[in-house]
Amino acid sequence: MSCSLLEFCRLQELKTVRDYLFHSHKTEPNEEKNQTDNELSWDTSDWESAWDSGEYNEGKATSATVVEEDTRGQSGPWLQDCAVSLSPCSDLLVVAREQKAVFLSAKWHTDDSGREEMTLDVSWTGILSTEEGECVNSCICIPLASQKRSSTGRPDWTCVVVGFSSGYVRFYTESGVLLLAQLLHEDPVLRLKCRTYEIPRHPGVTEQHEELSILYPAALVTIDGFSLFQSLRACRNQVARAAAAGSDTIQPPPLAYKKWGLQDMDTIVDHSSVGVMTLCVFDQMKNASILGGFNASVKGSPPAMSQYITVGGGPYTGFYYAVEGSSQPLLSHVALAVASKLTSALFSVASGWLGWNKNKNEEEVAQKQKPKVEPATPLGIRFGLPDSRRHGESICLSPCNTLAGVTDDFGRVTLLDLARGIAIRMWKGYRDAQLAWLQVPEERSNWQSSVSAFHPSRHALFLVIYAPRRGILEVWAMQQGPRVGAFTVGKHCRLLYAGYRLMGVNSVTSQGWQLHTQQVCLLDPITGALRTVNIPFHLALSDKKSERAKDMHLLKRLTAMLKSREVSPDMFENEGKSVLLDIRHPSIKKQALESLLSHKNAPISCLISITSTLYDDLKQEDSNEVDTTLLQLCCSQLKLLQVYTDIQQLHSGADIESCSENDSLKDIEVELCRVAPTLQRYAQLTSRPSVSFAQDSHDSPLPAHIFLAQMEWEEHGALKVTRRSETEWNQLGNFLFWGCLCGKSPIQKVCDTLQQAGICPQQLLCLLLSLWLQREKAVLQKTDEAVKNLHTLLITLSNMKGAVEESWDPQSISPWWQQVRSMCIQSHNAAAALLASFVAHRAAKVSITSRADSQLQSEWEAVSLELEQWVVCVRQLEDVLVLQTLLLVAPPQGAAGTPVAQCSIKSLLEGGTGGIADSVSKWVFRHNLDPERLKAVLQKSEDKEADGKLKDEELQGGEEEKEKSQNNAYRTAELLVALCQRFPHSLSPDLLFAHCCWEYVVQWNKGPEVDIYTTRTTTAKNEGRYLCWAVEHLKLVSSPHIQLGICTMMWSTFIVKRFSAAAFLMEKVGKAPKDRLCRRDVGMGDKAMTSFLGCCVQLLQILMEVTEVLHKNRCPLSFISYYADSAVEEVPAPELSVEEVWCGAEGPASIAELALEQRGVHYPLVQHHCLLGSLLHAAMTFNLKVKPLSLFDNKGKNAFFRDLTSIQLMPSGDIDPGLVSLRQEFLLRALTSWVQAIDDTSTLPSDSGSLILASSDPKADWWPSLCLELGSLLQLNPDILRRHLVCELYNQGLDLQAEEVMLEVEDKDVLGSQLLVLTGQRLSYSLLHSQSQTQAAMELLARLPPTLCTWLKAMDPSELRCPLVPLVQTSRLVGRLIEILPENHAQYSLTLHLLEAVDALTTED
Repeated sequence: MSCSLLEFCRLQELKTVRDYLFHSHKTEPNEEKNQTDNELSWDTSDWESAWDSGEYNEGKATSATVVEEDTRGQSGPWLQDCAVSLSPCSDLLVVAREQKAVFLSAKWHTDDSGREEMTLDVSWTGILSTEEGECVNSCICIPLASQKRSSTGRPDWTCVVVGFSSGYVRFYTESGVLLLAQLLHEDPVLRLKCRTYEIPRHPGVTEQHEELSILYPAALVTIDGFSLFQSLRACRNQVARAAAAGSDTIQPPPLAYKKWGLQDMDTIVDHSSVGVMTLCVFDQMKNASILGGFNASVKGSPPAMSQYITVGGGPYTGFYYAVEGSSQPLLSHVALAVASKLTSALFSVASGWLGWNKNKNEEEVAQKQKPKVEPATPLGIRFGLPDSRRHGESICLSPCNTLAGVTDDFGRVTLLDLARGIAIRMWKGYRDAQLAWLQVPEERSNWQSSVSAFHPSRHALFLVIYAPRRGILEVWAMQQGPRVGAFTVGKHCRLLYAGYRLMGVNSVTSQGWQLHTQQVCLLDPITGALRTVNIPFHLALSDKKSERAKDMHLLKRLTAMLKSREVSPDMFENEGKSVLLDIRHPSIKKQALESLLSHKNAPISCLISITSTLYDDLKQEDSNEVDTTLLQLCCSQLKLLQVYTDIQQLHSGADIESCSENDSLKDIEVELCRVAPTLQRYAQLTSRPSVSFAQDSHDSPLPAHIFLAQMEWEEHGALKVTRRSETEWNQLGNFLFWGCLCGKSPIQKVCDTLQQAGICPQQLLCLLLSLWLQREKAVLQKTDEAVKNLHTLLITLSNMKGAVEESWDPQSISPWWQQVRSMCIQSHNAAAALLASFVAHRAAKVSITSRADSQLQSEWEAVSLELEQWVVCVRQLEDVLVLQTLLLVAPPQGAAGTPVAQCSIKSLLEGGTGGIADSVSKWVFRHNLDPERLKAVLQKSEDKEADGKLKDEELQGGEEEKEKSQNNAYRTAELLVALCQRFPHSLSPDLLFAHCCWEYVVQWNKGPEVDIYTTRTTTAKNEGRYLCWAVEHLKLVSSPHIQLGICTMMWSTFIVKRFSAAAFLMEKVGKAPKDRLCRRDVGMGDKAMTSFLGCCVQLLQILMEVTEVLHKNRCPLSFISYYADSAVEEVPAPELSVEEVWCGAEGPASIAELALEQRGVHYPLVQHHCLLGSLLHAAMTFNLKVKPLSLFDNKGKNAFFRDLTSIQLMPSGDIDPGLVSLRQEFLLRALTSWVQAIDDTSTLPSDSGSLILASSDPKADWWPSLCLELGSLLQLNPDILRRHLVCELYNQGLDLQAEEVMLEVEDKDVLGSQLLVLTGQRLSYSLLHSQSQTQAAMELLARLPPTLCTWLKAMDPSELRCPLVPLVQTSRLVGRLIEILPENHAQYSLTLHLLEAVDALTTED
């Protein structure tokens, strides 16, 4: 790896730039004025179209064309006559000559091949000079850092600083807008230089401050970087504000600067500001002695000094030191000048007001007045390098501020040591040379960076010299190093070196920044190319280290070859051998060999050839010089490659062994026949089509690099298989054993090859079982053949040396077979694990029998603990297979796409005693199985009628799929019945119903309005169905103890929070809240909240009923004070148990176990909450206005929402009459709403088969009895409610239902009076208000007694909701009135008159 010139950018309009800068100025004044005015609107259409049309292309032809144009248009090195500056970020280039300047900004273009490239295009042109006769002498581009926290190191904007021959220094934006103009000295500006912040690489290095230095013929001005940065930002902001406001008045803040008068030097042409330095104590004492003599006093601490180096003549190089604090910073008078400008502006406005008008010429004179120039502070030269004939031309400071390169008129380049003040090296033959420095950091790998985190990285320093007379660019290593690179370039190039980076950066803001800056750039004016110099770090090392650098170069070349996509096998082999033999260092050679072996597309023959060549080369070397580690690596890799080749050849051969039939295989076939139906159903359910990628296919061959990566040789010669990832592990197992399992490879030869390779039998067993379990689908397709081959493989592996210990006692557990059981227990592939357990069980039995025969020589069958373990494992796997088959049954179409639960013996044992019931309950939820259907399966598992019912109710789809759906439903029912039979204890009805109840309430809590079939918000009919089905499952639990515990847990965990929120919300709004409020406070819509409250009432009623069962003499729905404490329990608690083979379950307790641990509840408190829930439910169902909590006194309010197991102070004694009236009014309105609902023809009657819930049905026939029951609990007279209900029913025209309720009314007199009025309203409507009045009716009205006639006219039939009632019903009602009214009643006679009138009307009809 050597130096190189890399092109990173191109200038697109060099000819246009040159023509503009060198255009003749001998024009008329008017033409010059017009040209100046039109600079900003310069027409670039000609060169833009030329470049866009593809005239410029990289290549020799284009270069030749450009050269011809250059020769015809302008001869000579025109770029050397211009002031050129490139931003360190390479995004702005400034070319200036005399009064004109061109700014070129970076842009990205896409060429014809689609590759993006950066170009510098003209962004601004114009005339910079404002004073008469002034010209541009120097310019630099300073990028200013962004102050935003999100910045990553890119500049915010770039400031162009230009020095003029008049002494002015002006600051411009990238678009040519003048920001600031300073006249700090009246001599011409010679050179502008900048220094920015650099992160110190060593702890002892002094942190340098930013500054801008301006050199004049006899003075040096330094502007503080922080002050300049703030001033430029302020000026840029003010320019933007002034432009927005339409004004051109700018108020630049003052600049802090220092001005030194450089003395004792004849001529000065260039300078460098080294920065602040501190002398060591010895140098301080030496200088004090030389200057002050023997008795000179020395200060306690050496002073800090700013060092300046100048070049020119007399002396050739001068060293100046300015002690910090010897001169106070000066403030520029720009603010004063601007203030005077503002004063003049205000005065001119005032003159306009007063009628005065200042002369325009006087204003121009005032503007041309130059600001005051501060005198310079004298600074004497400390020492120099005197050479009377030599004159310096330029100086270039190194990035580390310790070295500097100086050019002179003798064609020499001198290297200065700035700390010692001496010249340490000189080159000759470089007339008009241009210098630059390049600092290269050492490249580190990741592990080197982590080891050397606390040590700074090394940097190499190179000096770049461009000799234009010879057209050569050279790179020299510092300080006494050789020339490491040379390039032939053009003779008219410019070497651009900034020597600084971003201004405005400090130690805090630079943390985490990635500064993208170019150190050195070469600009070729012929082709317009900008190229940077790339120098590897190793070129700065000594000859001994360069050999290692060469090896690293070879390694990188090899890496690049391996990364290329198209590499032929011959090229791969030849290049690999060449590089490995050329590399000298063993560590790098090992790294190269590992790179070749890890290449994913490397042919195995090439790898064997390359490794063999290297191995032979190492064997030929001297045994004392050869690296032992590398030799062992070659030997081990050769063996592994040979093993890989042998296995590959065995799988591709046709020599196949035949499996011999024996008794074990016959036993396995019997077992397979027994579980065949379940295996067949399992295979059907797992064989659904799925998406897979070609590279993940099991049939793809195993790459050699994966095989080598997983094999590792140990010290004693054994081969260890390392498990890197599950995918690679399965690929290795597939490569070794799949051919054997398919019967395509000789099993004995493959096992012998692996045993000779030294692989541990335990690892081979793990690979075999992992493959078997992972490729379950393929195994189930050819079960018989695969099982036979697996049996042969297991027997062969178990006979290997080191598999089964010779000292193993058959009465103990064998580690070999325990490994097989452990993998089967942990596997989620139930079918493959069961088949493996069948085979291993029989193989273990054969092994134990053979050992027993050899030891006992007996005909008795050997009984072993190992075989008992296998019996348990096989039974568990059979159970898991049935369970997993059930879980794989797909839910009906439209159900939520939840993933299928994967179960194994390990997961079921870790799931605790309720793990199996929990899995089935989740399956029940996914399939939306109705509680009654589940009950039918559990109670009548052998009843065909129950199975038929289940089958009929699971029908899905149209008639064409009816038979298929019936089949699937019937088979699913059979599967569920078989599972319940295998788990009689774990899936007992109470336990399964309890888990289903809990699963539904958990799912309801996740989304109270989500339906499993729609996976969206449910319709009004299905609102809250999950919670209702949870309550239905709870009702089916037969054990009162489990019911009590689950009710308590449901209430405290999920219900009470939403229940209290609903109560408080209704109390706040005073009525049934709207949907938006319900969603905000309760988390569900109004329909769902109605269903929720109905379920709460049912849940509390179940809790009260269970408490009554568990405690004797408890009267339902009544307050009994002495039953506040728990009574003696009479019903014994159920005993929960599990199956014998599953008794080792360890994990969380089941829901039933948790339920049995719950405490008893306080019955009156439950009844109190049930009362509130009923009121809330009625208010929501009938949309009533009520404040539910206001219907209770303070004791009742305080008792709400407390723990149901706690004893609270309940309401007792007399109730406030106001509360009684409020309660009565609410219940009366509820009864009225129910009567209106049952006669409402707008809503269809509830269907028993629909999903609408009975608890949310306003037409339910239990509402009147509930209201009467609530009235007794609320201490109301139930007779008032019954009378109101009778009147409402008659009012609605429901006479038959009213007559049924009338039988229960006690106070007949009051009811008679109420019904008498209602009868009068009916007759009044028929006789007086009906539109179809007959003549007979009018005659009857005339014959009525005057008293009755007057009374009928006083009736208001508009109060009747159903006035059109048949006369027969009215006649029947009058008859009922005569029966219930006593003869001495005041209105009895009126009733008789009514009877006569109704009879007369009936007769007429």
